[in-house]
Amino acid sequence: MKFWQERPAILQGGTCKMSKELVFGHQSPDTDAITAAIAYSYYQNQLGYETEPVALGEPNDETRYALDHFNMKAPRVVKTVANEVDKVMLVDHNEPQQSAPDIDKVTVTHVVDHHRIANFNTAQPLYYTARPYGCVSTILTEMFQQKHIDIPANLAGMMLSAIISDTLLLKSPTTTDHDREAVKYLAKVANVDYEEYGLAMLKAGTNIAKRSDMDIVEGDAKSFTLGGKSVRIGQVNTVDLDDVFARQADLEKTMHSEMDKNNYDLFILIVTNILNSDSDLLVTGEPTDVVEKAFGKKLSDQHRMNLPGVVSRKKQVVPPLTDAFEG
Repeated sequence: MKFWQERPAILQGGTCKMSKELVFGHQSPDTDAITAAIAYSYYQNQLGYETEPVALGEPNDETRYALDHFNMKAPRVVKTVANEVDKVMLVDHNEPQQSAPDIDKVTVTHVVDHHRIANFNTAQPLYYTARPYGCVSTILTEMFQQKHIDIPANLAGMMLSAIISDTLLLKSPTTTDHDREAVKYLAKVANVDYEEYGLAMLKAGTNIAKRSDMDIVEGDAKSFTLGGKSVRIGQVNTVDLDDVFARQADLEKTMHSEMDKNNYDLFILIVTNILNSDSDLLVTGEPTDVVEKAFGKKLSDQHRMNLPGVVSRKKQVVPPLTDAFEG
């Protein structure tokens, strides 16, 4: 099933642009960023808008597993948006450094997000939906229900996948009762056993051996401005931390290369074991003393820090770092 329709191009100021709006999530997209774009585009099209979901990067292994399982096509990848449209809708992010590089050249008309609101402002009023849920696809599920719009089974399966991904099968501290209810509802619509399917999907995203150093470091990374410092925070899931840290020297080399290229002050890689919900941080750059202050622990000689029970970048890593940098 195709969830969006093309609209003919029109001539605006001598430039041929699409009158539709593009819908997209953050750079280095995860399952929720990809899915939320597809789902919100479908939702808005039912309300009379003409939109197309796109992505700011290729789907990762976990997302591809879900797309294949539910026979869905990945959105096309775009590098810029202002060359195509004048207006856009954002999902799963709001901070400009996580968005399209030319986001300042288009009008943002809608945002649906579950993250902090930072460095975000617009010249025009807009529709902004922000709820402190574990996943944007949970918010969208409720929006579909409130408008009495049926969710197709394969789209429900993707939205279920996104919630499982963001909440680590409802084990993350970001999980809310809203997420639990949405999972039950979407699993019924998609006709899947969410626990069995969810574990298989999460494991599909942890095949470290076939991933490049760059993919491990940047595959799920976001940039933050904390206390005037540019901080890059990546996260990779695994079923065995040793599978990742056996490549530590190469990973650190890649992190340093990305820091030099993009002027990051600090690069943190969160390596999370999805089976026991523990993480190790790998830290490069400065100031490392602020990282130690944030978590009340010292970094080892190997530039690592063990954080038992920490799985959420949004709720368990960024907030204490923000307090440490700005406190």
